[in-house]
Amino acid sequence: MSERVKVETDDGAMPAHLWLPETGRGPGILLVQEIFGVSAYIRRRAADLAALGYVVLAPEIFWRLGVSEVATGPDMLDEALAVAGRADWDLAVADATAALSALRERAEVDAGVGVVGFCFGGGLAYAVAAGSPVDALVSYYGSALPSLIEAVPAIEAPSLHHFGDADTYIPPETVEKIRVSVSTGGPVELHVHPGAGHAFDNDDFVAHHAEASAAAWSITERWLASTLPAA
Repeated sequence: MSERVKVETDDGAMPAHLWLPETGRGPGILLVQEIFGVSAYIRRRAADLAALGYVVLAPEIFWRLGVSEVATGPDMLDEALAVAGRADWDLAVADATAALSALRERAEVDAGVGVVGFCFGGGLAYAVAAGSPVDALVSYYGSALPSLIEAVPAIEAPSLHHFGDADTYIPPETVEKIRVSVSTGGPVELHVHPGAGHAFDNDDFVAHHAEASAAAWSITERWLASTLPAA
């Protein structure tokens, strides 16, 4: 079960969702949404992380636009792209960073704090890690990474990256550029999943690739257990 909470920003209170592990305490994970918002899929992944022993906070990054999530359906991608196109990137980074600080300050967080992001959130998570110290970063097909690595070639935190080799938004040659760039920073693990396109982990989206999703999540669980261990 999740709890609705608020994260204070310079411009007001940002809605967010909090999940606690069974023990009630643990390392923190800031979960950064896709362009579809804090959707049912993101909430399921948050519950998965809480089940692994993490305190999970998922802020509603599109709160300034009055959008919590985009409804699933045939038009969901067009609607989500329209919303994301109206979002201010710098404010989104600032809001996600504020959420990271709020997570660190929670009494339930008794160890380090990591960031996990998907798609839009994969790039946003990288930007947060570039500006604030984190103990781990997991980025699934970060859509902003191709432009981000020019401004921020590498981060110091250990990072795990997932891509699909059939991703038309981030083709293999771009993934290779990302690999080279991020490898100049902290420890990096990068996986390219055969046959998977963009957003392959989202089981509410037409691009879902079950095999790649399961393989990537298994890797993520293993990587988090060694990089940001929970009791």
